[in-house]
Order: sequence, then structure tokens, then C-alpha cells
Amino acid sequence: MKNLMTKEYENFIEMVPEEYQQMFRRLKSVTQVLLKDAEPEVGPTPKEVIWTRNKTKLYRYISEQPKKHKTPLLLIYALINKPYIMDLTKGGSLVEYLVNRGFDVYLLEWGTPGIEDKNMKLDDYIMDFIPRAVRKVLRKSNADAVSILGYCMGGTITSIFAALHPELPIRNLVFMTTPFDFEDTGLYGAMLDEQHFDIDKLVQTYGNIPPEMIDFGNKLLKPMANIYGPYVSLYDRAENESFVTSFKLLQKWLNDGVPFPGESYRQWIREFYQKNKLIKGELIIRGRQVKLEKITANVLNLSGEIDNIAPPHQVEALMNRISSKDKQYINLPVGHTSIAFGSKASKITYPTIGDWLEERSN
Repeated sequence: MKNLMTKEYENFIEMVPEEYQQMFRRLKSVTQVLLKDAEPEVGPTPKEVIWTRNKTKLYRYISEQPKKHKTPLLLIYALINKPYIMDLTKGGSLVEYLVNRGFDVYLLEWGTPGIEDKNMKLDDYIMDFIPRAVRKVLRKSNADAVSILGYCMGGTITSIFAALHPELPIRNLVFMTTPFDFEDTGLYGAMLDEQHFDIDKLVQTYGNIPPEMIDFGNKLLKPMANIYGPYVSLYDRAENESFVTSFKLLQKWLNDGVPFPGESYRQWIREFYQKNKLIKGELIIRGRQVKLEKITANVLNLSGEIDNIAPPHQVEALMNRISSKDKQYINLPVGHTSIAFGSKASKITYPTIGDWLEERSN
């Protein structure tokens, strides 16, 4: 590859037909992106830590603009990957958008678990971490109610939390590409079938599940498109500066996974993917039965038309289980990641959430 970059070779390229010159320019750009460029900066919206527990941090986003809405908003993401997908870059950030619209925005970041956290269960996050974070948000914002936005698995555990804590003043719930019904999970179901997938052996062997294993499993849903597709697209659009910037941001996030605490992973696979206990009303968290009908807060439930990880039917299933009088389901023309970042997110997702919350946050 080094020889391709010599001055002599570039002089030679200038003499060949334009289509070959374009191929060379693209190849040079791809090489630059993959081998030389520094990782992009992420999470640009200013924030401060206001509470910690174990590896978990609760952030409050800082803005010089006055708060326009009384009800603060807490963002909760999954236990895998990092939540800065919601604040990836300036001008392409759900957090920035909501802060600029005058919301008092908070984020619960789970942190990176170590082997000492392998016995952490979903029960611990749902019954200890989230309730304390919500109370801290209420005190910090001097508010009498809170809104919570749960993205992906973060929405699933948020729904369980809301069902088990009717005593807490939860005014609004927003779910983004959140799976609730695991009866039909497509290829996930085949890969995680309990007849062939020994979850106990896996957790016993690894303790915490490596992020690379989870990422590979997600990519297997569409291996050609997920493994090779991004690099083919990079070559095809290597001269598009905006695309290249987005590619680098997304690849940084996708490759920045965190281990999944072993006991939480065991629950997630067995109780949800293999047994589908949540939607059936059979899930038990710290000795208490989870009944989604206990949810009475206002609900906005968003799915993505081209989401392979949490398809629309898994998301929409929540609607006939909850008791909320004000509830709305919208299937957006986005995917699992593009609901939070990209041109469609900026034009569709952000305003949809902002407008809905604005009407219910004063």
C-alpha cells in the first residue's frame, strides 16, 4: 500500500483514464480513513457528574440557555455499547437538540463493568440504580415529576422500572426501538434457542460477556451487509466528506462496546429471548412480578421500519399492555441506529420527541 502513495505512482495515475483516477482517489481516501485518521471526538455537549454508584455516573447537561420546561428528562441506554450515540457530534445529537429546546437533560451512564461486577443482575440496575438516579434528578431540578427516555434495552429495563415503581412521579416515558415482545425474534431466536445455546456454560466461562461477541451476533443478522457493507459504502462514497465523517463517528461508537455483566446477560437471554416473560406478565424482579399494566404515564413508543435488532412488532406490542390514557406508537422510516444519528434522525426523530415532550413537560 505504501508504494501506491509514492509521487511517481501519482504522476502515472494522472496519465490514465478518469475512471481509474477516481478509483485511486477513493482508495487513497479509504486508506487515510482506516489507517491514519485520528478517532473523532464524541459527546460534545457539556455536562457535569452529579451522582455516582459503582461504575455508574449520572450526568446533567449544561446549557447557558434558560430551562423552558418544568419536567426534567432522564436518558437511559442499554448495558451494551456506550450512550454517546445520543450525543455523537455537534449538529447530530439528540441531547444537543433537546438541551437547545430548553429541556433539563440528564443521562445515566452505566460505565464499563469489571470482572468484579459479573454477578450484577438486572434486578440491581432496576431496583437500586435507576430509582436513586430518578430521585437525584428530581432533587437537582427541583421538579415534582420526571420524564424518562429509554433507548433499545434501556427502554426495556425502563418499562420494568416504571411498572415496579408506581410511587415515583414518572410523567412521561419515551421508548426508542425498544423490544418488549420476544416471541418472534427472527434469527436471534434461532441463534439463542435454548436447545443449542448453553447460556450457563457461556457465563461460567467468561464471567462478563465480551462486547466483540455481542457485536458479532448482531452482525450475523445480515452478515454481508453488516460486516462488509460499511467498507463498500466507504469506498463508493469516499469523496463525500459528510459521509466519511459520519462513517468515522459510527465506527468509533460501534467498536467501543463494553462487557455485559454475566448474570444480567443470563437473565436477558433466558428470561426475555428464551422465555419471553416480560410481555407474558411472568417476569420476576427481586421477588416482585412485573405487570406492564401498572404503567400509567404518558407514553411515546417509537420503532424503526428497517430495524433488524428490535423490529416494529416487538416494539408495538407494549401498547395493548399498558394502562396509559395518553399513549402513541409511531413507526419511523429509520433503523436501530439511524433513529438516533443521521439526517433522518435530525429531521424526523428529534422533532417528534421534542414536540411530544414539550406538550407534556410543563
